[in-house]
Amino acid sequence: MQRFSKSNIFMNDRYTILAPQGRGHFTDRLGELFLTLGHYLDTEQMEGRQMQFAKIFLSDAQNQYGDLKKSVLYKEYLATVPNTIIEQPPLDGSKISILVKTSTSEPQFIFHSIRLKEEETRGANSYIQTMLIFDKYLEDIRKRGLTLKEHCVRTWIYVADIDVNYQGMVNARNDIFRNQGLTPDTHFIASTGIGGFSQTRSASVAIDFLTFPNIKECNKRYLQALDHLNPTHEYGVSFERGTCLTLDGDDTCFISGTASIDKNGKCLYMGDISRQTARLLENIGALLHDGGMTMADARYFLIYLRDPSDSFVVEQFMRQAYPETPHILLQGKVCRPEWLVEMECVASKR
Repeated sequence: MQRFSKSNIFMNDRYTILAPQGRGHFTDRLGELFLTLGHYLDTEQMEGRQMQFAKIFLSDAQNQYGDLKKSVLYKEYLATVPNTIIEQPPLDGSKISILVKTSTSEPQFIFHSIRLKEEETRGANSYIQTMLIFDKYLEDIRKRGLTLKEHCVRTWIYVADIDVNYQGMVNARNDIFRNQGLTPDTHFIASTGIGGFSQTRSASVAIDFLTFPNIKECNKRYLQALDHLNPTHEYGVSFERGTCLTLDGDDTCFISGTASIDKNGKCLYMGDISRQTARLLENIGALLHDGGMTMADARYFLIYLRDPSDSFVVEQFMRQAYPETPHILLQGKVCRPEWLVEMECVASKR
C-alpha cells in the first residue's frame, strides 16, 4: 500500500503510508517493506527529497519489537531518521505500517520518542509515569536552551488501558503545564491522547514530542473554531485543538486528535460511526479554516477506532471523501468510551 496526495508534489514535504501486501510471517513482511521503502526513497531522491521522519505502527509490540530493531529495514532506513514505534494495530491486517515524511529541505525540528524501561515503571501509576517522561524531555531541552512553553509544538501521548489510566495522565499533564507557565490565558500544546502500547509491558504511558528550536511565539497561531468546538480546559484537559506554525514562508497546521463533539463538548451521534466520522471531519475542516486552509491542504490522516469492526465503514467513507490523501486506520481506543472514532492530521500551504 502506498498513498500520497497529488497536491504534495508542489510542497517541500511529502507524506506517504507504506504497508506490506503479503500476509506471511512478520519477518517476511519486514523484508517486503525494506524493498518497498527502498524503491520509494529512490524515486523521492530523484525529486530532491530525503526521508526526515518515520512513524511505525505495530500490531503486537511485545513479539515484534525485537525483530523490527534487528531487521535490515530498520537498520538501513528507519534508524537513520527520527522515528517512533508504537503498538496501534493497523486495521488492514498488515501487522506493520509506516508513515514516512520526505522533504527537500533540512529538518528544522527535534523529535523525542520517550519510552520508560521496565525498572522505571515498577510501582508507578500513569500519573507518575507521565511525570517521569516529561522530566526526561524537560531535562534534554533545557540543555539545548529551549522551553516547553515556546518550542514544543506537538505531543502524542499513548496510554495503555486508556479507560483506566487516562485520568492519571491528564492530571500529571495539567500539573506540569501549570508549573511551566502554560494556562488557559497563555496557550497549551497540540496533542493526541490515545490508546497505545510501547514495548515495555508494564508501561502505562509513552510520549512523543515535536520541538522546533528556532521558533518564537510569534511564529505560532492557536486554532479554535469556537462555532464547532469548545476550549479543552472547559472539561479539565489541557491541549490546543490545533496549532499553525509559520516557517520560511510555509504554514503547517498540526491538528490534534479530534472527535465528534459540538461547541459545548458534548458527544454527537452516539453509536453511529458514519455520522461521527462526518462530524469530526467537519470539526477538522473548521479548525483548518481558522488557520487559513481547507481540507485540500491536509497531507495525511491518522484515524483511530475504538472498535476494529467499524473499519470497513470508515475506510469506505475516506476513500470516497478524500481519495488522494494518505490515511491509515488504527486500533486505538479514544479517551471517552462514547467516541467511536478520532482523527488527527497535518496540513500545509505556502
